[in-house]
Amino acid sequence: MSHDSPEPDFHVEPLSRADLPVDTVEMARFLVGKTLTHDRPEGRASGRIVETEAYPIGDPAAHHFTGLTRRNRSLFRERGHCYVYLGYGVSWLANVSSESDGVGAGVLLRALEPLEGVKLMRERRGRDRLADLASGPGKLSMAMDIHRGQDGLDLCGESSLWLGHAIRPVGEIGVSVRIGITKAADKPWRFFEHGSAFLSGPRKLNL
Repeated sequence: MSHDSPEPDFHVEPLSRADLPVDTVEMARFLVGKTLTHDRPEGRASGRIVETEAYPIGDPAAHHFTGLTRRNRSLFRERGHCYVYLGYGVSWLANVSSESDGVGAGVLLRALEPLEGVKLMRERRGRDRLADLASGPGKLSMAMDIHRGQDGLDLCGESSLWLGHAIRPVGEIGVSVRIGITKAADKPWRFFEHGSAFLSGPRKLNL
């Protein structure tokens, strides 16, 4: 299949909330290989999730650590909701809430393997190389046109941004420490599809 084909040769079934584990670290692993889709007026963009990071209950590196605020309230919603924030004042970053209602925790979506809407992704990113379109959390959000307007969306509901089942079996899942944090930096809470060409981060963490 051509990645730019308007007629994909696969069909993605949406994930239900019941499909999602009620544990942040388990969900971070579970989401590797699953599909993220964004339906916009200009067309659909989708990709396989190939890299995630868990930010579980009590994690000092997480936005929810200091409690519920107006900014982070989406992290306290029932698992399967979108939390979007501006990282370092530069890039929007997309997360999935991951525990029960009222409990703060989330999974950061770090990288995608582009599937549909590659032309749109290239225009949004100003890049042509497929492996560079969504190989990092900021790149992912830009390629998928995710911003503050998607904060709070139900990714297991009828919204334009949604999670789907895997279109093919996931490869071996690798585990490493998380990237770009200083607190709880030794926790093995980053998960990735081993051997994927679409990962972010230093090569030594992807082996």
